[in-house]
Amino acid sequence: MKSTALNLSLVLPLLFASCKQETKETAAAPTTTIPLDGYFTSTAPANPQPIHLVRTTSKPGDTVTVSGLVMGRETPFVDGRAAFVLGDPTKITSCDKMPGEDHCKTPWDACCDTPEAKKENTATIQIVGADNRVVKQSIKGQKGLKELSAVTLTGTVDKASTPEALIINATAMHVGE
Repeated sequence: MKSTALNLSLVLPLLFASCKQETKETAAAPTTTIPLDGYFTSTAPANPQPIHLVRTTSKPGDTVTVSGLVMGRETPFVDGRAAFVLGDPTKITSCDKMPGEDHCKTPWDACCDTPEAKKENTATIQIVGADNRVVKQSIKGQKGLKELSAVTLTGTVDKASTPEALIINATAMHVGE
């Protein structure tokens, strides 16, 4: 009986501690949503650079301006998040621009290009909230943004960005024709 009581006295505080810790972590995970309209501009930011150049010349914290098309993946938008993949159409080609490939269901995936070419010529674009987390709402459809939309944007290279994986936190974005 004493050993059971002793075992319970050792185990119960651990159980309560783990419950408290779980509650604390759950409370710390905010549900970030913000109005996305303020990120879109009626005119394109000036002097955009190609993605492949920004990838090799920028570092986290730099302000950059790039342009491209929403392309490079079969699903370029992240479900439930303000994030998407932007591709450099001078280096990778959507299937609708390939002769005889106009029947492709997902021309934005650039499936005729190599995985290496897509990796080197795409960037992840995201909108982050004040907590530096990607906003938890879809950006697809905002101001007409969809697969193969032309986008020019200014933003800051994210601290997690590397030369192999360019991540830009957009601050101003223009969706063209």
